[in-house]
Amino acid sequence: MADKVLLKAGLKRPSVIATISTKQGDPVWAKFAQHYGSELLFFDAERLEEETPKLKHPSDVVFAMVGCHGVAESAALAATGDDAELLIGKTTSECATAAIAVTRSV
Repeated sequence: MADKVLLKAGLKRPSVIATISTKQGDPVWAKFAQHYGSELLFFDAERLEEETPKLKHPSDVVFAMVGCHGVAESAALAATGDDAELLIGKTTSECATAAIAVTRSV
């Protein structure tokens, strides 16, 4: 799935992979980042919730489960910085969810 989302965005690899801090103990994240040679970042739900106004797919269900209105989109935005915008919104497969954010240079 990751390669398909990257291809759709016109990218070869992510510079950063980010998710919610509750996933920090899962070794698959370190392997995933190592596979792409990417930095790995974890954000707590409170920080991810700050990105809610920029989300394409906010979810009350996700909020009830983890304390923020979205993980993939919020983590992509948080990792990219203040001027971030979503390039690829929430994309799901059977076992993963992904989003890509970028900073547009002026």
